Amino acid sequence: MGYRAGSIKAGGNRAGNNRAGTVVRATAMLMVLAVAGCTSVYRNHGYVPNDEDLAEISVGADTRDTVAAAVGRPASTGVLDVGGWYYVQSRFRHFAYRAPEETERQVLAISFTPDGTVENIERFGLQDGRVVVLSRRVTDSNVKGVGFLQQLFGNIGNLNAGEFID
Repeated sequence: MGYRAGSIKAGGNRAGNNRAGTVVRATAMLMVLAVAGCTSVYRNHGYVPNDEDLAEISVGADTRDTVAAAVGRPASTGVLDVGGWYYVQSRFRHFAYRAPEETERQVLAISFTPDGTVENIERFGLQDGRVVVLSRRVTDSNVKGVGFLQQLFGNIGNLNAGEFID
């Protein structure tokens, strides 16, 4: 019962080759998923009419109704719908765990005269914009340097019995 030469067939250990192939495939799949997870995802918001549609609008001749028929009504209008119409389109880039980043923005402003005719058509990009704080809701604390227990028990002894009697 000794070892006989030539008793092992060509190809070696088949179970070992299958496991090695499975590990290689699993590693390759994980690498593909890791690379796919690091790609950017873009999201578009809003609508801005194209130049062909805007060519149908004549400054000084068209009204709000003809503009609405040519390019549609915007989602945003000026204060009380008197000043103008604003079409806004933005493109955001989402990358991994980072906060979304705005990569493109177009704002089309169509202003109207008081009688409702088109006064001006302007197009702005992201480079023309600036951050404007519309509402700031920050409350400054007026209890600086006072601990929680001091706030809680601070009025003990400051009561006047005359205030409670009518």
